[in-house]
Amino acid sequence: MTQTTYRDALRRALLDAMEADGSVILMGEEVGLYGGAYGVTKGLLDRFGSDRVIDTPISEPAIIGAAIGAAMTGLRPVAELMYVDFAGMVMDQLANQAAKSRYMFGGQISVPMVLRTQGGTGRSAAAQHSQSLEAWMMHTPGLRLAMPGTVSDAYHLLRDAMRQPDPVVFIEHKGLYTMKGEISDAPDALWGQPAIRRQGGDLTIATYSRMLQETLTAAEALAPDIEVEIVDLRCLNPLDDGPLMDSVRRTGRCLIVTEAVTTGSVASEIAARVTEQCFDWLEEPPLRLGGEDIPIPVSPALERASIPDAALIEQVARWLVIREAPSWAA
Repeated sequence: MTQTTYRDALRRALLDAMEADGSVILMGEEVGLYGGAYGVTKGLLDRFGSDRVIDTPISEPAIIGAAIGAAMTGLRPVAELMYVDFAGMVMDQLANQAAKSRYMFGGQISVPMVLRTQGGTGRSAAAQHSQSLEAWMMHTPGLRLAMPGTVSDAYHLLRDAMRQPDPVVFIEHKGLYTMKGEISDAPDALWGQPAIRRQGGDLTIATYSRMLQETLTAAEALAPDIEVEIVDLRCLNPLDDGPLMDSVRRTGRCLIVTEAVTTGSVASEIAARVTEQCFDWLEEPPLRLGGEDIPIPVSPALERASIPDAALIEQVARWLVIREAPSWAA
């Protein structure tokens, strides 16, 4: 296995895919000369040339529209949307064209494209550049959605995304780019399946993206008093929820941890599924722990307070399992 950063794992995935398949192209604002907003595509222009690494005008609808057209005509474009916050500008192209074309044309046309973007907090980028909008994508039939929380998944999930026959929204987290880890020789789980990151019998925590790392830290602090099983959802569409339900049936408790606002969230969907499928096994109702229902503040202190962290996850887990009162309830 190779030690690298999350950012370099993504770059390696793009490089390997472009070397293996001449139909893979990159396009987006500053993906070429500048190397991408967060440096993921640095060096790829020199390697593959401007025919395959295309700097576009500053027009998100044009980028995604062109990517859809390229995918329909036989290419495999990877389009970079600088921030997931700009998804509102491209939802017509994404939700009404990319997601629906294969169904509308009876399978005669497919749209095998990847929309690479990043979201989340951690850089004091404020309300318009710090959101977690994955629920928009998960709600749209025809779109696939992946959100890697490890270095190895950054590589393997992106490689898998570039092989799919349908459009994939691939959301990276801006707070993970410098995280170091190893790229395993094989994926931790198949496309669409969650990965069990830690085994335990007292509580199941379902999570993904950067919250996986916060949850792993919390689980270490909870042991041995409370043994947590961590289910990394990884792919939110398609989502094979079987391993999660098996875990909840063993532990009897489920906490869903996300960075996105809690109302109408991925956490709400997971809580509903757990309730429907595991009701007879539950010792407690499933609990959501997500971001505050507010625009993300620019203040670093307020930004940190608006989302869960390891300390909060630990306190909520203790309350859920052993009814230990959290500090804010004193």
